[in-house]
Amino acid sequence: MSSQVSWLVIGVMSVVLILNLEYTVVKGGASEETKIHIVYLGEREHNDPELVTASHLRMLESLLGSKKDASDSIVHSYRQGFSGFAAHLTDSQAKKIAEHPDVLQVSPNTFYEPQTTRVFDYLGLSPSSPKGLLHDAKMGEDVIIGILDSGVWPESPSFSDKGLGPIPKRWKGTCVDGENFDSKKHCNKKLIGARYYMDGLFKKNKTDSGIPSTEYMSARESLPHGSNVASIAAGAFVPNVSDHGFGMGTARGGAPKARIAMYKVCWHREDGSSSSSDILKAMDDAIGDGVDIISISLGSPIPILSEIDVHNVFSYGAFHAISKGITVLMAAGNSGPDAYSVQNIAPWIITVAGTNLDRWFPTPLTLGNNVTLLARTPFGDPEFQAELIYVDSSKKITSAARGKVVLCFITSDSVETPDDYLTQQLEVEAKGLIIASRRSDMVGVSQNLVLLNIDYAQGTTMLNYIKSTSTPTIKVSPSITLTGPIVATKVADFSSRGPNSVSPYVLKPDIAAPAVAIMAACTPEKMNYENGFTADSGTSLATPAVAGVVALLKAVHPDWSPAMLKSALITTASTTDPHGEPIFSEGLSRKLADPFDFGGGLMSPDKAANPGLVYDAEPEDYRRFMCASNYEEKYITTMSQQNVLYKCPSPRPSMLDLNLPSITIPYLKEDVTLTRTVTNVGPVYSVYRVIVQPPMGVKISVTPKILVFNSRVKKLSYQVTVSTTHKANSIYFFGSLTWTDGIHNVVIPLSIRTQMLKYFDQ
Repeated sequence: MSSQVSWLVIGVMSVVLILNLEYTVVKGGASEETKIHIVYLGEREHNDPELVTASHLRMLESLLGSKKDASDSIVHSYRQGFSGFAAHLTDSQAKKIAEHPDVLQVSPNTFYEPQTTRVFDYLGLSPSSPKGLLHDAKMGEDVIIGILDSGVWPESPSFSDKGLGPIPKRWKGTCVDGENFDSKKHCNKKLIGARYYMDGLFKKNKTDSGIPSTEYMSARESLPHGSNVASIAAGAFVPNVSDHGFGMGTARGGAPKARIAMYKVCWHREDGSSSSSDILKAMDDAIGDGVDIISISLGSPIPILSEIDVHNVFSYGAFHAISKGITVLMAAGNSGPDAYSVQNIAPWIITVAGTNLDRWFPTPLTLGNNVTLLARTPFGDPEFQAELIYVDSSKKITSAARGKVVLCFITSDSVETPDDYLTQQLEVEAKGLIIASRRSDMVGVSQNLVLLNIDYAQGTTMLNYIKSTSTPTIKVSPSITLTGPIVATKVADFSSRGPNSVSPYVLKPDIAAPAVAIMAACTPEKMNYENGFTADSGTSLATPAVAGVVALLKAVHPDWSPAMLKSALITTASTTDPHGEPIFSEGLSRKLADPFDFGGGLMSPDKAANPGLVYDAEPEDYRRFMCASNYEEKYITTMSQQNVLYKCPSPRPSMLDLNLPSITIPYLKEDVTLTRTVTNVGPVYSVYRVIVQPPMGVKISVTPKILVFNSRVKKLSYQVTVSTTHKANSIYFFGSLTWTDGIHNVVIPLSIRTQMLKYFDQ
């Protein structure tokens, strides 16, 4: 079965497995299980990385009793962007070291898996235009994007350095030699960094990592994902690419002249492809190497642990990155369309949802009664006609299906799985397989067999036809290409949805970008007819699209903080598609998309370059948020590199006052008043007026209603008072708050739920 067919049938790329690597230690006749634990110590106490590592070994030596045991135990020393280490410890040892006064957090090692020709034209970034963000940013020249993923296929034309100048002098990273990867040959002025991490996958004796022999022990990728991601973020121009003839055009990344540093943390393993200890080490190195942006297309467990979910290493690794001016982007996940499924939810991260493009490759299926249905799956082989039969979901496909096209329904009660049907089709040599299921946006090109996907309504039409005649037939024609407004823009069904399950006061996801049938570079394993490109789907691919745009914004506004860049994206995002049509949300039923589907909306790059006002937030704002979340002052102090004990304000701040470009109130009962602060990044002399579209049953009052900026006044605060007219618990209702000067419309989404009885869901 081809990788694309497997991906099509299974439907979810971001399956999270939480497993622990274990080995056995025998002491005094007692057997203790040990596994890798991450010991987080906050900011570094020394600027010299060697001194930081020495302090880690001393701490382990005091726990384990000898320098040798400490050296044998340690897996990673985090010493560039923050301080901590990963080590093989028993649960009792982990509990003991957690009591050390310098230790902030001890977490078990966790495992994660991963979650284009038209993308950026669809978003309005045209390389032929003499104006606009792509032109003004010089295509992202000299911005450095760090990619944490499955490695890179350096021979891909997407990573050509033709036309690029010298590597930026601020770059401190390296290319590491390894299996079939020669740093002198494979790194260049485009791919300027390449590292790989696997120590977190090994047992202590380092004999079994679970990595198959087909993998490369280097930054070269085997799992076809990292090259996809890197080429979408910053791939060079590559003409005449397609996937089996579909999507023909010129491929390019969002920032075609940006530099790429690949940190290989994902491996093609059966029980989870990357470990949290390795990911954290890669983030630490990326900070020290001097990247401007970190893009991570990996899924984490849906968080349930705390307001910031400190057990998720991404959260505190990302905090140290943004504290040093590095923007961090992460995928929302592929666990949609269920509510509360969004992942990577720390407020300082840009969390990216996925939509489709205004391009579709439907396959015409013409029944014997001349009714034509359009399947979602592209099909590029010659037209054929065959007998059509139906196989009940409780039965198997038998030899009676040889040479015929089989219709199957997949429901929650189905005995057979899509993989079962696919195997049976191949065994009995059926001509084709049509699976009717709920709507799915995970569509890929069928290769070497006919595998087509339709929805239940289409399946019912087909089944009724089969029952109406003694000799039902079907004609399968090559796919057609539809583009433009005729193709409705939707938040993909797989894209993980809000609300935020950990901190419901923080809206997630933040922004949406194309994620369905995205053309990107791949490995030879997936290479098709044109230049090694393939079409894939998932929020993994939306994330680097936003990272590429952030690189352009960074090039134009090098002094903007990560929060300002995030604000510019959210406040200028569109709730309609580029053709002015509404954006829908795909799922069990289709509806208009709301902030829990796409955050601020679909990314609008050119508008983001000139947002007018931004909602900035510094590390101090996030420290106050930690105070509001009842974190211990010791934790906040060490995490933030404070010389004296950080003291939270008394009373502690409200979580509603974190200066986000959104307002989310999950438990509205009595009137509440919150504050936001905006910074003028537009014309010096500007006057903004407020426009409010309140959620249903909610009253919104804004003070003041006019903001006046001049050469002396660059920042202004305003207060929002919110009250409800509902008498009982409600669902979330949505609205918006806009500041406008007649040219700039600075829009933030409102998500408000009345809870007369808190924590009680009627």
